[in-house]
Amino acid sequence: MTKQLPFGFEKPEDSPGFLLWQTTLTWQRHIKKALEVYELSHPQFVIMALLLWFQTHHYDTTQILIANWSKLDKMTVSTALKKLVLLGYVHRMEHETDTRAKSVSLTSKGKELVRKLVPLVEEIDAMFFSKTSVAEQKSLIRILKKLTSEVQDA
Repeated sequence: MTKQLPFGFEKPEDSPGFLLWQTTLTWQRHIKKALEVYELSHPQFVIMALLLWFQTHHYDTTQILIANWSKLDKMTVSTALKKLVLLGYVHRMEHETDTRAKSVSLTSKGKELVRKLVPLVEEIDAMFFSKTSVAEQKSLIRILKKLTSEVQDA
């Protein structure tokens, strides 16, 4: 007597969720290895890169803005920022007009490091995604934007 399996796919590699999970883990391993040399986690790097982008575009940068843009949960952002402050890469202070919010900015040391790391991470991305054509990459970006825009905060 054969039990009916609950899977909606004949093989694991037919599942888009499983493939996305495998792809993400593989890509993250490359990034993690590069960032370990600088004693930074991937979330810490993402936060620093966003801070540079926000500062360049004159955003009023708060922890909630970082959480919303990065899709990291608030606790991860808070923990990462505390560590980045200790390392001297980030300033975190009370917001000028919203007493519940924290304003966040990169220090000179933080700007210097993130300017060094962004090209390194982008090089890893280029190598990782080089298995696909430019057209496939553009299509993937369109798909990923659609998927992440539909994600609702829990």
